[in-house]
Amino acid sequence: MSDIEARTGGKVLVDQLLIHGADCAYCVPGESYLEVLDALHDVRERFTLYNARHEAGAADMAEAYGKLTGRPGICMVTRGPGACQAAVGVHIAYQDSTPMILLVGQVGRDTMDRESFQEIDYRQMFAPVAKWAAQIDSAARIPEYMARAFRVATSGRPGPVVLALPEDMLTDVVRVADARPYSPSVPALTADDAAAVMAALAQAKRPLLLAGG
Repeated sequence: MSDIEARTGGKVLVDQLLIHGADCAYCVPGESYLEVLDALHDVRERFTLYNARHEAGAADMAEAYGKLTGRPGICMVTRGPGACQAAVGVHIAYQDSTPMILLVGQVGRDTMDRESFQEIDYRQMFAPVAKWAAQIDSAARIPEYMARAFRVATSGRPGPVVLALPEDMLTDVVRVADARPYSPSVPALTADDAAAVMAALAQAKRPLLLAGG
């Protein structure tokens, strides 16, 4: 790991966005994820950040992006009221099967469960209206979580994913390898896929079929 660059959690997260093909995001800036905003400024030639006037508008923009492109629309908001306003767009994405990723700035890990600084458990809050809602408590696991977020948002029935980002986690400095670009899971066979399977079976001497879950 010594040859891997030391990066803040915010920088690791932005690098994963680029690896997975994201080229823009919609946000209302907040102090809870300043490290991500700083890292995005460093790659402004490759990534466009749209500053919305309201979190519901930012979420709706991300939802529209996902609907038009088939790639996850990225939305970034701060904690408490910001996340609550963005829930409108997440609900739309869930009901319309739109790929979307909402990144929510969260209180620091050392102040959790004290009901301070507009704290909300976003895993519980968004569970009914998102395909997956989680919190990244370790900067070293950001590549894992982001790769899964992109995959879940686009696989099977597409939909929104919500990830909470504790602000102190984003400033942690770690050495971690990047994830590989995600690949969505396609649940149905195309005509070409079916033809390839039939051709393989026709040439098999002792075909074995495993059926069931």
